[in-house]
Amino acid sequence: MQTPPDGADSDASDPRDLDPEEVLERDAYVLLDPGYLRGLHARLGESLSRTEATLALMRMGLLHGLQDAMRARNGGSEASAEPCCVPPLTMQYRVQSDGVGSLEVRGHWPDRPEASARLEASGCDASGCCALSAGYTSGWLSGMLDMDLVAAEESCGANGDERCRFVAREAAAWRADGGEVATWLDGLPLDAYRALVRAREARRSLDARPANDAAGLGIDRTSACVHIWGPVMVLPFGGAEEGMRTLDLLGRDPEAREVSVVVVDLGDAIIDPAFGAMALELILRTADSWGAETLFAEASPLSESVLAELDHPPLLVFKELDRAIAAAFQIARVQRRPA
Repeated sequence: MQTPPDGADSDASDPRDLDPEEVLERDAYVLLDPGYLRGLHARLGESLSRTEATLALMRMGLLHGLQDAMRARNGGSEASAEPCCVPPLTMQYRVQSDGVGSLEVRGHWPDRPEASARLEASGCDASGCCALSAGYTSGWLSGMLDMDLVAAEESCGANGDERCRFVAREAAAWRADGGEVATWLDGLPLDAYRALVRAREARRSLDARPANDAAGLGIDRTSACVHIWGPVMVLPFGGAEEGMRTLDLLGRDPEAREVSVVVVDLGDAIIDPAFGAMALELILRTADSWGAETLFAEASPLSESVLAELDHPPLLVFKELDRAIAAAFQIARVQRRPA
């Protein structure tokens, strides 16, 4: 395994500029490599305040913890030859109640890779040196237990303690306490990162499967269900009234605010040149008002001429729903990149 040189981390410049997609391009095992951690901690310590560095590290760990937990729950990644069911960070913990009705997890990291790296990089003068490990643990536990759990280090080997111990609590419990961890929570977007990881895993699964396998994405073609994976929405076409009612409801859904590409699943329907075309125009204009691109999938041959004559034609038209979804993820990814 190749280790990046010390100090050569592009994510460390400013936590506000952290690109989640770029973070997840790295393998979690590399992220926890001692050489990589030494360089990462050294650079963060030089350029950021302690709070900013802590948040940057926790976000990086959180993303990988959520991703690995999702793959573990799904039995491994179909897009990789190596199943990801064993986390690269060794954790020993016990789940218990905190005595007031909330879940609490207490444990430690036996290998303490981050504490060792921190000592070699610059030393540690306070608790919470293993922020990346705490972030990873937060993501892993949140993903495995399907809850919002945030881990914080209680004792650290870099300070001479016997073990790097952590406690993970529900976000609401941290907020109620009002301590230092509560000040981090707004900088740890669990919901947004969950949506991102779901979208990435759907895209990876799509890339690993043959075409014409929409069921592999959990799409039931027999029901008129709307599916949202982060920036991509699949909207079954059921006529003007139903389509607009659905879009209106989704416009009030916080999860739909992140949608930047809408795939309209025509399902081989024959589009009426009058009312059907008007319905599609309304959907296109509504999606455009969100700032979203629109793709059409599975248009019948008899409807192709109707689509071509729309006043606001879709960006692309695909014969297969799977291909349309794959293209939607690609477009969404390009949209995220600065020009």
